Amino acid sequence: MSPGPGADSAPAPQSDHDTPAPPARASGRSRYLPGRLIPGTARIPGTARFRTRRRTRTGPRADVPGTGPRPVSLVKTPGPTGRPATDGPATGRPATDGPATGGSPSAGPDIGGADRGPGGMFSSLRIRNYRLFASGAVVSNTGTWMARITQDWLVLSLTGSSAAVGITTAMQFLPMLLFGLYGGVIADRFPKRTLLFFTQGAMSFGGLFLAALTLSGNVQVWHVYMTAFFTGLVTVVDNPTRQTFVSEMVGPDQVRNAVSLNSANFQSARLLGPAIAGVLTAAVGPGWAFLANGLSFLAPLTCLLLMRTAELHPGPRTPRGKGQLREGLRYVSHRPELIWPIVLIGFIGMFGFNFPIWLSAYADDIFHGGSGMYGLFNTLMAVGSVVGALLAARRGTSRLRVLVGAAVAFGALQIVAAVTPSLWVFALLLVPIGMLGLTVNVTANSSVQLGTDPAMRGRVISLFMMVFVGGTPIGGPLFGWLTDAYGVQISMAVGGLVSAVSALVVGLVLARAADLRLKVDLRRGQPHLRFVPKRDLVTVA
Repeated sequence: MSPGPGADSAPAPQSDHDTPAPPARASGRSRYLPGRLIPGTARIPGTARFRTRRRTRTGPRADVPGTGPRPVSLVKTPGPTGRPATDGPATGRPATDGPATGGSPSAGPDIGGADRGPGGMFSSLRIRNYRLFASGAVVSNTGTWMARITQDWLVLSLTGSSAAVGITTAMQFLPMLLFGLYGGVIADRFPKRTLLFFTQGAMSFGGLFLAALTLSGNVQVWHVYMTAFFTGLVTVVDNPTRQTFVSEMVGPDQVRNAVSLNSANFQSARLLGPAIAGVLTAAVGPGWAFLANGLSFLAPLTCLLLMRTAELHPGPRTPRGKGQLREGLRYVSHRPELIWPIVLIGFIGMFGFNFPIWLSAYADDIFHGGSGMYGLFNTLMAVGSVVGALLAARRGTSRLRVLVGAAVAFGALQIVAAVTPSLWVFALLLVPIGMLGLTVNVTANSSVQLGTDPAMRGRVISLFMMVFVGGTPIGGPLFGWLTDAYGVQISMAVGGLVSAVSALVVGLVLARAADLRLKVDLRRGQPHLRFVPKRDLVTVA
């Protein structure tokens, strides 16, 4: 299993037209979330005045024809008792931007952030099912990294062509670009644990098939292409299923922590897998590395069998029907808190994550260090990625301002690294670049999951992965050409510039949607840059 970014047993939230008006209360604060009135608080009948101080955004009311605008809140406010509102009696958990199902489809952009989740850096590991899942994943992730490195070496040894290595990579990612959305429909329609049995078993078969051909001495380059394409097809279903299954294991409160630990798991395997593959290939040949990869999937399959199904939080399954793909796209297009993080991750994936091209060129052409230096660069980025994943797990929140800020810093550091003449400065910059890149990925993934109706989550995550991963067959050749034509420094600087500018544009769009403005305060002890409401509404009942 590879990482990716709760699922819930409650039904999908109703629309504003279907939600009955709450009973009137004699006193108390009136609290609103975007597009819906929270049960348990009330508007005073017959008056338009509220005892509240909050920022608002106006718009036509959908629930009462012919009336004026109603307040739309983009922050959480205290309940009538002054304590944080909870999502159920005696739960003690802070309220989220939607029902306990992990987010309302009508929730507005969370520029200001969310309440800190429960727990600690490794809180998801207290859950038995997730602990099993993570244990199996660390074994299969190590095998996956072994196979990736060995596959590239095998193609290069068979053909002597770097272009053939690029074709292998494209064959593996092309199915996600072509069919990624259909994988989300399948993930929403069938039980996720059952689907994972099939996808993980199919990946095991692909590894064993390539091992048999290599060990028998009959492997040809088209066999590798075919296996890479087959693995990509399986990933189309496996990726959204595995990522949304995380929320079914841990519930909505731990989604961000679990997504972060998944990424730490994958990046830790990135430190081990290539090293083991290099030793194994040098000692006994590449076929044994492919065999180890195929057998490594026995670990997640065993862990799936050992899970307690009664402790899962299964979401509602979507029945078979026409137009479900269009329904998913329409769902995302009407929600700025979903569409803009997906747009941003698309730009970052296509223009900012071309490090195999850049790092190999820096190691060979700029610093003349060869394959050993290339391995060092990859290790430093992996270390930064692990640190970023663990810090994301500790934060426990999915703030869109963290996403935007990390993306801007990610692009800016790429530009700095591109122009530095020093080897050691360049190498040290790779650690924070890896950390920020992982922060962008985890924050976007978890915020999209938490803001999505569970019945639509598979389709939304498949769109997320299609945009993020599917940009590789486009961005790779583009920046390979830029590197050959104008040099790796220009190529990397352009990638960083596009990443930073796209993050700034998305941040401004989200701030506009939330009716916020950027405030600059240079006084000591004050936040120097922050988003504040454009206006406050103060009325007294």
